[in-house]
Amino acid sequence: MQNNGAIQTLVVVGGGSAGWMTAAMLSSQLNGIHIQLVESDQIGTIGVGEATIPPIKRFNAMLGLDEHEFLRRCNGSIKLGIQFENWLQPGHSYFHQFGRFGADFDYIPFPYFYYQAKTQGYPHSIQQFSAAWQLASRNKFAPPNPDPRHLFSGFDYAYHFDASLYAAFLRQYAEQRGVERIEGRIAAVNRTSSGAIADLVLESGQVVSGQFFVDCTGLQALLLGKTLGVDFIDWSEYLFNDSAVAVQSLLAGPVRPYTRSIAHQAGWQWRIPLQTRMGNGNVFSSRYMTAQAATDLLVSSVEGPLKTDPRLIRFQTGRRRAFWQHNCVAIGLSAGFLEPLESTSLHLIQRGIMRLLSLFPSAVPNEADIAEYNAQTVAEYEHIRDFIVLHYHATQRRDSPYWQDCASMALPESLQQRLQLFCQHGHLRIEDKELFKQESWWAVLLGQGIEPQQAAPVTRHKQHLDLRRTLDAMLSAYQDGALSASGHEQYLMKHCAYSPL
Repeated sequence: MQNNGAIQTLVVVGGGSAGWMTAAMLSSQLNGIHIQLVESDQIGTIGVGEATIPPIKRFNAMLGLDEHEFLRRCNGSIKLGIQFENWLQPGHSYFHQFGRFGADFDYIPFPYFYYQAKTQGYPHSIQQFSAAWQLASRNKFAPPNPDPRHLFSGFDYAYHFDASLYAAFLRQYAEQRGVERIEGRIAAVNRTSSGAIADLVLESGQVVSGQFFVDCTGLQALLLGKTLGVDFIDWSEYLFNDSAVAVQSLLAGPVRPYTRSIAHQAGWQWRIPLQTRMGNGNVFSSRYMTAQAATDLLVSSVEGPLKTDPRLIRFQTGRRRAFWQHNCVAIGLSAGFLEPLESTSLHLIQRGIMRLLSLFPSAVPNEADIAEYNAQTVAEYEHIRDFIVLHYHATQRRDSPYWQDCASMALPESLQQRLQLFCQHGHLRIEDKELFKQESWWAVLLGQGIEPQQAAPVTRHKQHLDLRRTLDAMLSAYQDGALSASGHEQYLMKHCAYSPL
């Protein structure tokens, strides 16, 4: 290994979404580096990351991908948010939208005024002041209005797509930019005298050397965990689920522009509509439900004929104590796992890649840079963890031991502090780099039945505003805008109908 200078050779270990997203982005942004990706066709991937959140658009844009071509190639559809069903209590539903509520005025966030009106008897839910919900509830879609003054400029969207097709799409992209794919299973990993990774030995006997390694080996964490010995911090005390059953089915209804999350007695089920099929899954805790019962529940509730056999996936929620050690960074499931409730799996891959780019090392990594990478990643994982835990803890369900234990669990201190602040006057402390902003917290908090004790005091000093009249006019504009939009399926068929190679 060189003592100074730029890295010349980088090895990505593992394919799938994590590996090929990494190879694609690094090959597009780093000139003069030979990138090799080692994977084996004999090793499968979890591959259920079919729902995303809006930052994926920026990732694709940095790669120069055309949105319509991407959707055509990956069987993609539009996602405007997530509909949560049976979470507060059976029969109740709410929507976590992408984008803002209403429009801020007098330099005060819209939710403050909305909640002031609600305390005065205003009858409409906050989700109705979301362009994303107005479109989603009608199975419609149109891109955000480019005029920032327009109410329909403030929403956002993401995608549903086939994760395996996305990996193949990015593989082609990366190989066109010089990434060398090496087929083979790893038999041994050799280390230098300083403890860094020196090379990989494949079962074929081939030796793959590199100066820097990215561990995309999934839950086994072959490099960071097994080789470098970085231990795993278990978060099962907060997140009880440790298993999932996944199955694909034929479409039996419209291609809805949103994900459905349907809670049951020991977890929840997902419904993710692609253009030609439905992704279905049942996330559950083996402490409260057997795998057979989970499979039976999923199969009995799937809409449409099955396309595949149910597949059981076991996982552990938590994160590695460090994400970058010596000359190795873990990205994807090798770094940690947070269940797919808020569709953050691919986002954490994306953020890991972009953070690595911003702190990309020389041939000998700087310890301060490594510490900064780890600190930022820890903060991100803990923020997302808290947001997911909120869904389970904030419930009125007491109809099963699972929900009773969720409601009574001890919360992370960081989440306790956030709830204490919100429950007074609706204030939220949101850091700039946090993924979920104020609107997301308001959507889930109110959707899950947590409300401030009273409206923010500043709203009492805005008596010149006719809140009810203002809100009614805004709501009417939202409804009119949604009615004039085209149908979601019409949009897909016009611009990006699935066209496999």
